[in-house]
Amino acid sequence: MPDYLSTAFDIEIDKLTNSIENAVSGEVFDTEITRLTILNEKQIKKKDWGFNWKQELKDPSREVYKLTTAGNRMIIQGLLSLEDKGDHIFMHLLESAKFNQGKTKVYVGVPGNLVAYACKLAFEKSYDGYVAFDSKSVLIEHYQKMLGATLFRGQRMYIETQAASVLVTRYFKK
Repeated sequence: MPDYLSTAFDIEIDKLTNSIENAVSGEVFDTEITRLTILNEKQIKKKDWGFNWKQELKDPSREVYKLTTAGNRMIIQGLLSLEDKGDHIFMHLLESAKFNQGKTKVYVGVPGNLVAYACKLAFEKSYDGYVAFDSKSVLIEHYQKMLGATLFRGQRMYIETQAASVLVTRYFKK
């Protein structure tokens, strides 16, 4: 398997929400996305994540962001690793916390929130919202439907201006 496919997106976008919401009650929680640096690496417990996020933090070409609820900035709901490619944002890794995965997840909307943030950064950097990522082949249609992503070639996908605008408007109204 080519190296890039080992980190291809294999996370299901469970629901596009306006923030994140409790999977049982439907209660919506405001979120914050902030940069995570090597100085904050103690917030990441290896047992709570499938990817090696501490290694990701050491890569100088990448930036890692954490999603928390506004009411509790210490509990990380999800993580996102990005790289600024100069004309678009590339998403290397995206992961929901283990307690936000599977049938017993606490919150829905975490992956969509993080993808929307990548699109927001792409607008802020004057990249017209363009974001790219590599997808597992079985999820290509899912990302096309849920995110409005377009297949570029192989398993590389991108989100263009219109689809990015829809995501940013949904998650970041302010």
